[in-house]
Amino acid sequence: MKKKIFTLLLLLITTSAHADFSTGAKSAFLIDYDSGAEIVAKNADTLMPPSSMLKLMTLAVLFDELKSGAITLDDRLTVSENADYENPIWYPASKICLVAGQTVSVRDAIMGLIVMSGGDASVVVAEALAGSESAFTEKMQQKAREIGMPQSIFGNASGLPNPNNLMTSRELATLAQHIISDYPEIYPLFATKRFEFKDYQSDWCREWGKTHTNNYNKLLFIMPGADGLKTGHTEDGGYGMVASAKIGGRRLIGVINGYNAKNHDALAAEMKRMLNYGYTNTTNKTFYNAGDAITEIPVWYGRDSHVVATVEKPFVITTPKSDGLNGVRVLARYDDPLPAPINQGDKVGEIIAEKDGQIIARAPLVAKDTVKKTILFGRAVRNVMVMLGLE
Repeated sequence: MKKKIFTLLLLLITTSAHADFSTGAKSAFLIDYDSGAEIVAKNADTLMPPSSMLKLMTLAVLFDELKSGAITLDDRLTVSENADYENPIWYPASKICLVAGQTVSVRDAIMGLIVMSGGDASVVVAEALAGSESAFTEKMQQKAREIGMPQSIFGNASGLPNPNNLMTSRELATLAQHIISDYPEIYPLFATKRFEFKDYQSDWCREWGKTHTNNYNKLLFIMPGADGLKTGHTEDGGYGMVASAKIGGRRLIGVINGYNAKNHDALAAEMKRMLNYGYTNTTNKTFYNAGDAITEIPVWYGRDSHVVATVEKPFVITTPKSDGLNGVRVLARYDDPLPAPINQGDKVGEIIAEKDGQIIARAPLVAKDTVKKTILFGRAVRNVMVMLGLE
């Protein structure tokens, strides 16, 4: 068996670079959703307090429970003393304004987390799903590792200051990608601009709630195409935001953390500037769509002599607009031959895009169809043909 590298496309012309994006944020990261290409990266792998952006992981764990059918949006969760609005930890923090003993629907808990950044709701969710907030952080940690977040650690479910709450901008972007791709029926909730909680249990909360209905994500109000995800703020850590926008069919995901802004409006303006930079200076090219026949790979002991390799989702690359496809080389890598049997969807190789010697996109090649193993007589005939040099 030999490793084969097959050039699918080669365009080698002189390239030129475009100017870097500059921001006052301590960390910034901007990627293309389809290709995964990095457009902006500033301290993207530095662990920092994520403040309320951490609630995206709380939501991801909750979404898994919904997806599995373990809970429903109409299920009601009980509020403990830990989540009561009179608990001192909630005085300066974002909350829904819940009272111990009341119940809240899963739907309202989600909306309260997304729109109002309800830290009390995160505690309610954590205790309902794991028995305690500390036990829930173990679920958060496990979820992070499962989706490719090796550095993030969690000390609580709300993002309130805790030395064990640390995430990188890169991993926050990974989390956003996961939420968008794995929960397509739930993700549109992140575009909600206003939520009015209808089940306040105290006069103080009813009055407080009249002025706490708008989403803290002000990008939703100033940028067409913006549809999520979450902001955060602490006095020590500054402002942060995980955001996504889809314009002209193209989605970008941006992360800013440690931004010394005046308020959430200023944070949104900076995120808009970074997203617009991505749209203005870069472009996408789709080389292959899911199901396209990319190459044929020889099969050993198969009822078919070859298997067609394809991709499970569009293979896209992102390049500076000033360069286009200049300097791009697309390669298919696979073992030759592949042993049968091969099932539809099995990984059979890899497709890679290189630019100036750097890998800018990669994706698994998968079998388009099933190739069964030949019967014993067929294998014997194949061996004879090989010995005679006929194959």
